[in-house]
Amino acid sequence: MKKNENPTSKGRWKLLLILLVCAAPMIFSYLAYYVIKPGGRTNYGVILDPRDYPVPALNARLLSAQSTDKAIGLDAYKGKWLMLSIDSGDCNPACRKKLYDIRQLRLAQGKEMERIERVWLISDAQPVDTDVIRQHDGMQMLRVNAEILKRWLPAEAETQISDHIYMVDPLGNLMMRFPKDADPNKMKKDIAKLLKASSIG
Repeated sequence: MKKNENPTSKGRWKLLLILLVCAAPMIFSYLAYYVIKPGGRTNYGVILDPRDYPVPALNARLLSAQSTDKAIGLDAYKGKWLMLSIDSGDCNPACRKKLYDIRQLRLAQGKEMERIERVWLISDAQPVDTDVIRQHDGMQMLRVNAEILKRWLPAEAETQISDHIYMVDPLGNLMMRFPKDADPNKMKKDIAKLLKASSIG
């Protein structure tokens, strides 16, 4: 009886071995990314767990909106990668540099740049200089209550949310935070990797 079972048993083991060989690259890449995390694979930005930072209802108003216009949230831009900057409407030099960096980083993605939306969350009622509006034509400028933003967005120690640029994925998940005074060249690499790895947005 055993002699009759051996060919079948061997055949099953061979099939299992073939399946393992075929699946090995996927299994290894999963382990390397999520478990082993080798030193060679690094992100400049900090990866955030979206479960810890669910996007709230921002009840935002477009800068150009009339008082009767409907409030909107970031879900209005679902399907796009969002680069978020948070600042006062008076937009000091650090704010202007962030807006400039965001614009240039989007342009640097070449044919992929249409997958990215630039969003400035204005955290107060200060008027925005018309030169800033003109220089950043195409950027979504939304006024949002500062307390909502502070409760939602995480900042590094010794920093505040206006020091950072954040990324939201096309499904509407907050997923990355760049450091204060971030290096645009390093940011560019992170963004390119995100766009390459994602089939959505």
